[in-house]
Amino acid sequence: MVVGSFAATPESFGKFYQWNRKVAWATTGSVTGWDGSRAEGTEWAKANDPSPIGWRVPTSDELQSLLYADRAWDAAKKGYTFTDRVSGNSIFLPATGARDGMTGTLFNAGMGLYWSSTSYGYGGDAYILNFGDNFANLGGYPKNSGYPVR
Repeated sequence: MVVGSFAATPESFGKFYQWNRKVAWATTGSVTGWDGSRAEGTEWAKANDPSPIGWRVPTSDELQSLLYADRAWDAAKKGYTFTDRVSGNSIFLPATGARDGMTGTLFNAGMGLYWSSTSYGYGGDAYILNFGDNFANLGGYPKNSGYPVR
């Protein structure tokens, strides 16, 4: 996958990223060279942002706005379509699972966990959007974990 593109289609898992790191990790199979340390800093540095030109990793406030959107779980595609109640704009986010921060092992299959650019607490964690087929919330999770970015 070319740096700067996340997924071929909205339903595609794309890649996993550790917070404030530009390295893309596979969403299937095992990986080698995983860095179990937590990234430092309180902001996702522009130089490490894997987003396409003109885009950026969303803030926690932007991800939180999805919690107030209409959402519909698609069991076949395994993910949510979030639709803004005012504009009607929507985004589909697949339930990709994640990679464990210490080992890089896949876990939480069937759940969606998406990075924000906002640090949480004292710097060891960052906000993520976390969802499954019957819930969605925002919380702080370790920066060394591997989650997708959209």
